[in-house]
Amino acid sequence: MSTAGISANRLELLQIANAVAQEKAIDKEIVLEAIEEAIQRAARLRYGSELDIRAKLDPVTGQMDLRRVITVVEEVENESTEIDLPTAKMDHKDAEIGYEISTPLPPIEFGRVQSQMAKQVIVQKVREAERARQFAEYKDRVGEIINGIVKRVEYGHIIVDLGRAEGVIRREETLPRENVKGGDRIRAYILEVREEPRGSQIFLSRAHPQFMAQLFSQEVPEVYEGIIQIVSVARDPGSRAKIAVYSNDTSIDPVGACVGMRGSRVQAVVNELQGERIDIIPWTDDAATFIVNALQPAEVAKVVIDEDDNRIEVVVPDEQLSLAIGRRGQNVRLASQLSGWSIDIMTEEQESERRQKEFQERSELFMGALDVDEMIAQLLVAEGFRNLEEVGYVALDEITSIEGFDEDTAVELQTRAREYLERLAQEQDDKRKAAGVQDDVLEIEGVTLAMAVAFGENEVKTVEDVAGLIPDDLRGYTEVNKAGEKVHEAGILEGFGLSNQQATDLIMQARVKAGWIDASELEPDVEDGEGEAIEGSDEVTAESLFES
Repeated sequence: MSTAGISANRLELLQIANAVAQEKAIDKEIVLEAIEEAIQRAARLRYGSELDIRAKLDPVTGQMDLRRVITVVEEVENESTEIDLPTAKMDHKDAEIGYEISTPLPPIEFGRVQSQMAKQVIVQKVREAERARQFAEYKDRVGEIINGIVKRVEYGHIIVDLGRAEGVIRREETLPRENVKGGDRIRAYILEVREEPRGSQIFLSRAHPQFMAQLFSQEVPEVYEGIIQIVSVARDPGSRAKIAVYSNDTSIDPVGACVGMRGSRVQAVVNELQGERIDIIPWTDDAATFIVNALQPAEVAKVVIDEDDNRIEVVVPDEQLSLAIGRRGQNVRLASQLSGWSIDIMTEEQESERRQKEFQERSELFMGALDVDEMIAQLLVAEGFRNLEEVGYVALDEITSIEGFDEDTAVELQTRAREYLERLAQEQDDKRKAAGVQDDVLEIEGVTLAMAVAFGENEVKTVEDVAGLIPDDLRGYTEVNKAGEKVHEAGILEGFGLSNQQATDLIMQARVKAGWIDASELEPDVEDGEGEAIEGSDEVTAESLFES
């Protein structure tokens, strides 16, 4: 905005306001208000900065009305802008508290200082309005794909001209090895819109999983119409991706629809993603089947699910191991991200060796604890007995049903198992006391004698000590160090096979026992009139309390 523009006649002021509003795509009223404020500031420099001076620009004629305003108050604190009621009534009989007395002022001539200040005010106001317009326009478009033109590339960050705004694709959100230059047309996913002191920031992404999902929505009409749902996406940007799809119409093959005639639809997405290889997986709520599909093209021989720990053990033929794992673990990592399950892969030979080892260890346990020969111990293991508690406390007929075991043999085995467990419990209790673990630790729901011994070995001796732990302290955790190596920190109860939920519950029970929280805070929310816990409320309640 030039100085000449500020000092222009009234019609030129309106023309300037119209031009700025159209150029910046903001409301003309905002530009007029900026001009009014600029004139008000200039007038205060001329007549006194302590005065309340107001300017009003007629949007039709361009006529400028400049006035000094004095407000009627009970007690005058500022004589420049206030007047008491009795004095006001001398000239204005209808005056009352809050009444404003307005006096017209003669127009002012803009000098160099006033013009420069007015220009700064208008530029600032227009810039603020432009930022507000950008934020309002894009804040509700998060999750959409947008087209733009590359303006420049700075240190790996791509600045994109979106027309009436600017977006940025940060280096970590770009596709590896993708070469772009100024003037290139580019598509990106609106990741985030933030208001910052320097203006609205629009962050874009080409590496986000939902960018791929939105591309399929554009290329596959069935996805856009909601007939086919994209359940989950896992990506190694620029290299490989897996996408799980499900059809709400049984007559439509979701995989075929996404692939398209001769692969035309999926190829369009692949081209946009610089040749990223895409595996399209049919989604099913059966976890085992879904993970078998997700590990394609590898063949799976067997799947063992551990729901408590959200882990799945996958057994593959020896020659399929490298295919199942993929280059640098890519295939199994993407399958894990896609399904939300932790996946352990082993060969049939490894599984056989592990089972033989477990069989031998259990047999030796029964031989030593029950004082029986190898044949009897192996029979118990073969019948599914995994520990001494099962031998000692199962129904008697479960033992007598084993071929060659009569009632006397079953009774003798149970007696020996119980005696061994009692001796073991006494030894563990002695260890607990020697380690200084207090008796009330055993009163925490979920804590066993063996756990109490483990607590003592790790200097956890009171209920308060247990209450102050977190699940990772109990279960252990793995993190990546600065050298990029995975380092595992063992948990206090790592050998007890606790799931994350069990570890959380144990700590929360300790906090109840310690008096830190009330037991009622652990109760799940119940839907009105239903009497059933809301799905997922148990876990959410525990986690929210845990974070607090």
